[in-house]
Amino acid sequence: MAERPSSGVEEINISTEMRTSFLDYAMSVIVSRALPDVRDGLKPVHRRILYAMHDLGITSDKAYKKSARIVGDVIGKYHPHGDSAVYETMVRMAQDFSYRYMLVDGHGNFGSVDGDAAAAMRYTESRMSKIAMEMLRDLNKNTIDYKENYDGQEKEPIVLPSRFPNLLVNGTSGIAVGMATNIPPHHLGETIDAVLALAENAAISTEELMEFLPGPDFPTGGIILGRSGIRRAYETGKGSVLIRSVVEIETKPNGKEVILVHELPYQVNKARLIEKIAELVRDKKIDGITDLRDESDRNGMRIVIEVRRDASASVLLNNLYKQTAMQTSFGINMLALVDGHPKVLGLKEVLYHYLEHQKVVIRRRTQFDLTKAEDRAHILEGLRIALDHIDAIIALIRGSQTAEEARNGLMNDFNLSERQSQAILDMRLQRLTGLERDKIEEEYQALIKLIDELREILANEYRILEIIREELTEVKERFSDDRRTEITTGGAEMFEDEDLIPREASVITLTHNGYVKRLPANTYRSQKRGGRGVQGMGTNDDDFVEHLLYTSTHDTILFFTSKGKVYRKKGYQIPEYGRTAKGLPLVNLLEISKDEKVTAVIRVEEFKDDDFFFFTTRDGVSKRTPVSNYANIRQNGLIAISLREEDELISVKLTDGNQEMVIGTRDGALIRFPETDIRSMGRTASGVRGIRLREGDSVVGMEILEPGDNILVITEKGYGKQTKESEYRVQSRGGMGIRTCQITDKNGPLVAVRTVNGTEDIMLITIKGILIRMDVNDISTTGRSTQGVRLIRLSEDETVATVARVKKDIEIPEDAEEMEAEMDEALIEESAGADVYAEDEAVANETVDDVEEETTEDDE
Repeated sequence: MAERPSSGVEEINISTEMRTSFLDYAMSVIVSRALPDVRDGLKPVHRRILYAMHDLGITSDKAYKKSARIVGDVIGKYHPHGDSAVYETMVRMAQDFSYRYMLVDGHGNFGSVDGDAAAAMRYTESRMSKIAMEMLRDLNKNTIDYKENYDGQEKEPIVLPSRFPNLLVNGTSGIAVGMATNIPPHHLGETIDAVLALAENAAISTEELMEFLPGPDFPTGGIILGRSGIRRAYETGKGSVLIRSVVEIETKPNGKEVILVHELPYQVNKARLIEKIAELVRDKKIDGITDLRDESDRNGMRIVIEVRRDASASVLLNNLYKQTAMQTSFGINMLALVDGHPKVLGLKEVLYHYLEHQKVVIRRRTQFDLTKAEDRAHILEGLRIALDHIDAIIALIRGSQTAEEARNGLMNDFNLSERQSQAILDMRLQRLTGLERDKIEEEYQALIKLIDELREILANEYRILEIIREELTEVKERFSDDRRTEITTGGAEMFEDEDLIPREASVITLTHNGYVKRLPANTYRSQKRGGRGVQGMGTNDDDFVEHLLYTSTHDTILFFTSKGKVYRKKGYQIPEYGRTAKGLPLVNLLEISKDEKVTAVIRVEEFKDDDFFFFTTRDGVSKRTPVSNYANIRQNGLIAISLREEDELISVKLTDGNQEMVIGTRDGALIRFPETDIRSMGRTASGVRGIRLREGDSVVGMEILEPGDNILVITEKGYGKQTKESEYRVQSRGGMGIRTCQITDKNGPLVAVRTVNGTEDIMLITIKGILIRMDVNDISTTGRSTQGVRLIRLSEDETVATVARVKKDIEIPEDAEEMEAEMDEALIEESAGADVYAEDEAVANETVDDVEEETTEDDE
């Protein structure tokens, strides 16, 4: 069979072709369009604009030229893209609200912070700014490499000398394919100081560099909240900073307050912001604004927000921060091209690559100057020989028939090079005067000295760094100005909008399956002993309320988990739901793992050194740690106690360091001992034996015992009783305790041990979510060996899940200090214990000085 003749069409796999073509396109966008070079901080279009202006001679000391002329040269020679894209880029380079240090000096309308577009390029004029000249300084001294332009007719620079670290100074943003960069602008002087610090000490840390370069400095000013986001970005290349407007609250003589906005966060459109505020007022999402106007002029920004007489300017301002662009987040992603490849860089890496680029620039410039000096010295050596033998040379020249014959004669008779011989032939007769002879000798000696100096620079790295230091310091002295953006300490956490949240008593509930919610404290009314109770929370058939806490919306709530971790939230950060709602899954509120369960919830007002957390685990291990060790809790938690194998944290209490503790077990044993029997330990310590357990027994509760308290026990089948504290003798920690309740099939094992003084109400919650509240005085006081009285009627398949105590008839006064005192007395102490908080590995694995983590065997 004859072969089919070739048609000239090649068959290819479409998926292979698409993959190859897309990768080619992606790399073209990444390398040739969207990402800056780490050395000069410029994308190709910015570099081409500056080079075209340099090529046209439109420097800072020359007259302005039409922008259209510059754009035409850029797209005609170097940038084969649309003219509008080039002009828009050039416009941004001339805007004082876009660039921290403008690279283009614009003449005409180049847009405004209100989002107004620049005039057409046929109307505006441009030239290089003075600082842009530093980007191209020594360009003609072979300091950088060139490449062919798109049609091979011209040459364009691969990178500019960049005599200041432009990548950080002016920042950049760009979206490539599958990656993006967003680098904020910085203060010139601070950035140069950081470069010089790195040059001085190559082992300098990021934290030390931040002493010179504390953070971004935006052209529009503003306030950066906290340094944690900056530090994260400088260390990893990625982070986020929160920026607020600069405002002033002014009080008029008539008592009305006025909010004056003087600076906005970077890249915020002023006109749109004002429209947004007006829209929020119109939709009644913000209340209290009577007038809104823009009084900005050439002297600065001024937005005036007049506040109604009965409204609070600070509360209104917090609402504006929350709902408008008066507070924004700037996501830092320090992605740049390193040797043609995209890479996310930390601060030290960016400064390192810039410093290495400057070393290359200095070496190449020095080599260029050396070559030029050596060439000139070579010529001067020939002229010196000619002057020393002027009569013989003149005779040789007069006797020659042609210039070539004369040149060859000079080369042969006086051992001169061809270039030296030609220079002698080109020499004017006036150089034979004595004065000219002196000038040649003087120039020659100066060149010899210069050549020695240039050779020393090339041979000595320290001299190169000295030159970099001198030149960067010169740039700093010429162009550095005052910092515009203020950086506050403390971070976003210190700017919680608590002014927007009313102080009120609340009940926080947490179910066995991990649903949390907050309810007003007056949701439940007091009932008599033996009542049926009310539905305290809607739950599934397999869920029940496990923890209940009486608190305030402004208190700090600590969640301790079964894995020994602790998490932190403010009361108002717990979502509020109706009485019968399930609530929010805890995993949506806290960053807890799947096998982690909250076992205790505690309210803390202040993290003091002389207050303690007292921990007890299911296996009877206890420890005591200062509350101050838990002041800084991260989003992902902190280690609170190191648990032994298969143990769990049952209870955590807040003490003053001199309390008596009682620990009760499921089988009805109870021990009483001073908390000082257990010495203060570090946060990650395991603890020591608190109570010795019989086989099969476990701890169900741990309480603080005050003088005059009774001990209340509640059993699984709804029975309970009070017993006077005098019936329990004080023992040493680690004993087996004494009987506190007669356990029978009728009342069931203990589920809770509480201390009460007769001023509380008691809340009982069953596994089906039924809740009953009763006066503790309605519960009988009996001896240690009794089984108690019925407190709640339960069906056969229902048992008591947890118990909490509540102070009666709480009223929240308007005065905050009085309210805090009331809330102290009103605290409901949770039935279960606490585990610890998760922290980074360095802290989690730290050793605890001065604390020996005793084991149960040691106690034995």
